Amino acid sequence: MSSMRPQHILPADQGAGVFVGRVWDPVSQGPRVVCVRGEEVLDLTPDVRTVAELMDHPNPVDLVLQTTGAPRWELADLFEASLEDDRSRPRLLSPVDLQVIKACGVTFVESMIERVIEERCGGDFNRAAEVRRTVAGALGGSLESLRPGSEEAREVKKVLSAQGMWSQYLEVGLGPDPEVFTKAPVLSSVGFGSPVGIPGFSSWNNPEPELVLIADSAGKVRGATLGNDVNLRDVEGRSALLLGMAKDNNASCAIGPFIRLFHQDFSLESLRTEEITLTVEGTDGYRLEGRNSLARISRPFEELIGAARGRHHQYPDGFGLFTGTLFAPNQDRDAEGLGFTHKPGDVVTISSPLLGALVNRTHKTEDMEPWTFGIRALFSYLERSVPTPSRGSREMGE
Repeated sequence: MSSMRPQHILPADQGAGVFVGRVWDPVSQGPRVVCVRGEEVLDLTPDVRTVAELMDHPNPVDLVLQTTGAPRWELADLFEASLEDDRSRPRLLSPVDLQVIKACGVTFVESMIERVIEERCGGDFNRAAEVRRTVAGALGGSLESLRPGSEEAREVKKVLSAQGMWSQYLEVGLGPDPEVFTKAPVLSSVGFGSPVGIPGFSSWNNPEPELVLIADSAGKVRGATLGNDVNLRDVEGRSALLLGMAKDNNASCAIGPFIRLFHQDFSLESLRTEEITLTVEGTDGYRLEGRNSLARISRPFEELIGAARGRHHQYPDGFGLFTGTLFAPNQDRDAEGLGFTHKPGDVVTISSPLLGALVNRTHKTEDMEPWTFGIRALFSYLERSVPTPSRGSREMGE
């Protein structure tokens, strides 16, 4: 993995984009807010101490473009150290910090069927192929054009219920309200190159390649990045009430490589037809390919943002929102009919034309270094290492 070059990780139109993120600085022993300029990476921390603060700036793009500090790191060096997980060198972190990480589930009607299958299997992957055939037979047609909350969607719910296949996933997949849950605690997400964790208690799990929208405290989407919403299918399949156990474990949320800020021709509209691709390459020679086509999402981005934030819920430090995935793997890895599950050492690459590539390798969660750098550690670091930015830098762009 360490042989990957910047041109393989950032979008082809890198020069037209404004990319921000975070770097772990071994010298000061803390995270720095950064931006990409060509092949170099500049430290924004003297002007803005957290990414959350940057997103709430009146004009984040102006602040980034007007930064005149000297470059501190080479992009290629950061990618290399990150892919090698070399903790002694500067490396990329998740590009969010104080934002809450929220996620939407079952936002593609087609992927809803896999959730129903998980539930019908009771988390037992040995029954997946049989149940998949039964569900497909009950539906008898494509669900691609269904709009959640519509009369047609209600009819599909009736058909499945009549076949004895009622599921709570039908309500969020076809009903008027989307599923929104908290994916990860503040500062717990990992970035490009970092290991992602698969707990030892799970034997049926998979990556979920997703678009992650980055919103400020007012709910305005400022940019986007890629995410891996690591999922334990056997745990969630036993009961949807185990969603926290299935979704929130150490290093179970990967985000990166950078946030691309909305600027010029890059906007929310640009992402409505984005194609997110996935590859999983195992040490056993196994290869899985998948795709998340955002043009087929069942609910518009605005609806998902509105379900996460509004009069009913605010996020003073902003939030990142996973928007769901069309991808649900059923390709066999070992024995026929057993489908896909991760093995230690899998290299997971999630990429898209406008956002670049997020690369991580799977590890057993219990064997990884514990998560220790939390909110108190960040505040302590900022207090001792980072002076408060001047008022002028805060007001740039007003």
